[in-house]
Amino acid sequence: MKNYLKFIIPLLIVFTIDQYIKYIFVSGYRLNGDCISLILVYNKGVAFSMFAFLQQYLKYIQVLILIVLFLYFLKDKIIQNQKILTGILFGAGISNITDRFFREGVVDYVYWHCKFKFAVFNFADVMIDFSIFGLLLSYFVIQWQNKKRKENIKG
Repeated sequence: MKNYLKFIIPLLIVFTIDQYIKYIFVSGYRLNGDCISLILVYNKGVAFSMFAFLQQYLKYIQVLILIVLFLYFLKDKIIQNQKILTGILFGAGISNITDRFFREGVVDYVYWHCKFKFAVFNFADVMIDFSIFGLLLSYFVIQWQNKKRKENIKG
């Protein structure tokens, strides 16, 4: 158990921060700016509201995807090797799915509208992007290091 605290703690921190920020917006906070507005939007789909037509089934599909991903990450020792990044990823994913079960949809609130309009997003979305970027970067660095090692052994 002690081994996985570096996974569980980031998971709980990201989940808690995200749910607290969402609570603030659900409670009525708003701020309109020239480029960025902080507004409440319930996203019933996924990124850019895709798959909203799946309605209530989307949350069950996402739970299944998260479980499969978790089992794959356990089997492939990704969680063991990348505890913090995977903790962040799963904390953010669980937080967004929690919204689907207890609210009208995923609570989004950051709206970029300077020069072009971007999809409204939230802290969990940023943490998902951050963790995936970190996991990909780590993977490619490890691949590069292994390639260099093989080259050094050959000659």
